[in-house]
Amino acid sequence: MRRRWSRSSRLFAALALLLGAAAFLVVRGYEARVAALGPALGRPAPVLVATTELPAGTVLSADMVREEVYPSRFVPPGAVRDANGVDGRTLVAPLAEGEPLTRTRLASRRAGPVAALVPRGFRALSVSNSLPSGSLRPGDRVDLLATFAGGHPHTETVATGVQVLTALSSQPQAAQAGLGGAAPVADTGSGQALVLLVTPDQAEQVAYARAFADLTVSVEGPGEEAVTGASP
Repeated sequence: MRRRWSRSSRLFAALALLLGAAAFLVVRGYEARVAALGPALGRPAPVLVATTELPAGTVLSADMVREEVYPSRFVPPGAVRDANGVDGRTLVAPLAEGEPLTRTRLASRRAGPVAALVPRGFRALSVSNSLPSGSLRPGDRVDLLATFAGGHPHTETVATGVQVLTALSSQPQAAQAGLGGAAPVADTGSGQALVLLVTPDQAEQVAYARAFADLTVSVEGPGEEAVTGASP
């Protein structure tokens, strides 16, 4: 004997069919709108993005980028698409994780890791210091003070507010890590040097002071406070 559905069962079944049909229509409508956007968004295009945060001065390798697909309308101008073409190139500006890599972020193939960071009209100048390990990072700003001994001992500021590009060590492996990695090298032993971004006039003044005076590196803080470290 066939079992009859109760009135409430028939009501729930009808309601389920109506909801299913409504969901089907909503999905089909969404698909239609997405399909209509296709010509406006353009074809899918591969783009290289950073796999992690990369600071300026990083020497790129293929494992530092990955390929992602963007609608061609949203591909940044000059986007790099070939991972083989970035190996050994230097970043002149930082990249956030997942940010597309563009040609304007890459230094010339002939430029070294330091030269790649030097804008037109400026110079990179190396200055020794004895600040503790990790005290300075790229982007910090320092003043250079020269203390002259001789007949009239005095101290004068020879450069102010100059930017730290990176820090180098006398150890080749450490120096290479500081230029190509996220963290600068800071060695508390002798041979540590800051690479500073200066004007040609500042470079001349610092070179003169270094020949006749002791240099002191004065670190600018966010509140205009300074922590000094005498040069060796």
